[in-house]
Amino acid sequence: MLSAQDIDNRAASVILRTTFNEGKVSAAIRDCRERLGGAPSLVFAFVSADWEPHLKEFLEIVQVEGHAARIVGCSGYGLMGVGQEDENVSGISLLFLRLPNTDIRLIEIDDSDLSDAEAGLPWPSITGVAPDDFGGWIALANPARMRSEIWLRQWNTVYPGEAVFGGLCSGGPAPEDLFLFTEKGLAKEALLLVRLSGGIRLGGVVSQGCRPIGEPYTITEVDDNVVVTIGQRRAYEVLEEAYESLEEEEQAGARGNIFAGLAMTEYKDELRRGDFLVRNILGGDPTAGVLALGAYPRVGQTLQFQLRDKDTADEDLLVQCAGAQTRYGEPFGALLFSCAGRGARMFEAPNHDAGIIEEVFGRVPISGFFCNGEIGPVGGQNFIHGYTAAAAFFLNP
Repeated sequence: MLSAQDIDNRAASVILRTTFNEGKVSAAIRDCRERLGGAPSLVFAFVSADWEPHLKEFLEIVQVEGHAARIVGCSGYGLMGVGQEDENVSGISLLFLRLPNTDIRLIEIDDSDLSDAEAGLPWPSITGVAPDDFGGWIALANPARMRSEIWLRQWNTVYPGEAVFGGLCSGGPAPEDLFLFTEKGLAKEALLLVRLSGGIRLGGVVSQGCRPIGEPYTITEVDDNVVVTIGQRRAYEVLEEAYESLEEEEQAGARGNIFAGLAMTEYKDELRRGDFLVRNILGGDPTAGVLALGAYPRVGQTLQFQLRDKDTADEDLLVQCAGAQTRYGEPFGALLFSCAGRGARMFEAPNHDAGIIEEVFGRVPISGFFCNGEIGPVGGQNFIHGYTAAAAFFLNP
């Protein structure tokens, strides 16, 4: 059983806005360890892409000054801390975790593992984790190295009901600006998985930042990812109807911000925000009346169009976090994975997502980064998202 001191000192975080500086990094890492009250069981670390030439020195400092044996991290276009978001600047963000009585497994997935899985090799043979060995997962993936949606479709089948939170690394336009790393240095693998079980619970939220518009209808004809008819009507016609249902001032900002919402359950009398998997509308043909989606919908599935704007995204994250606080209580640490398309460019002000977390949960130690895609569950299945904030909460058992 954990003592009060164990519970109070289970996490510490730091965000540092600087180019690589050995003195500054060493001082920040020592302070983090001292606040934790001992050596961490696990460190999550996120760095700007310009730190890659100094990664070996940085990791040595974390190991020596932080007494850290296990480090997992990646590059990020922007970094998250307590109430703070640093976008497109040099720096680091770290979360130190002390996890007694917890089984921590780092599983490094390379290209051959992904090929084997696509060829039919069961994922438990690759990970060494049985489907009924329940735990929580944090995933960091390199989008230049793998097709994450294919992996997650397989994963949802093999490990049903097990939440995965994480993100696709970012950092810059060139492939070399995207990288994963562990305490051993740069990772050659495409995917890093951290599995936690035993002395910890993992919860979280996925805020897609949309609200339903128009009416929900049943999809009645599809061709691959193309929706032909919805409620026996041409799909494009239903989209136009949803757009026309908006107030005139809403219509002005709606173009390019309307998405398809695919219901993840058919067993609710009333579908609300959060019941839908939000996906891009890739294109439409007014003459044929069809819509191409960034998903593969099925006949019989409910579809309702969704509107994304900064006010809805703000409200949605606040509501999701308030609900998580009621459901879980207070976390002792958190990771935040937000889309690179959010931040100041969406909300026209800095520190939005990290600020909401701080507003709801207080100054809980937190780290994270702006992602090329966010990973989190909707309707009990894990997906890659866009323009989304996904937060993982570390909870006492």
